[in-house]
Amino acid sequence: MQLHFTKMHGLGNDFIVLNGIAQPIALSPAQIRALSDRHFGIGFDQLLLVEAPRQPGMDFRYRIFNADGAEVEHCGNGARC
Repeated sequence: MQLHFTKMHGLGNDFIVLNGIAQPIALSPAQIRALSDRHFGIGFDQLLLVEAPRQPGMDFRYRIFNADGAEVEHCGNGARC
């Protein structure tokens, strides 16, 4: 699998940003954990996924996953990126 991503840093945390509009992305929690590994993966604190909107009038959908693969509601440092 090939993923195009951008790696960003904010206040000591690092993130990868995936554009789910330009490329189809379906990652399991195990795949997210593998990607977050700093020795064998990309290494990051959180994964930020931009997806196509699900409701009219919205520009995009924004999802956040911790390095353990769990989806979370928000991330201030990640939103800055």
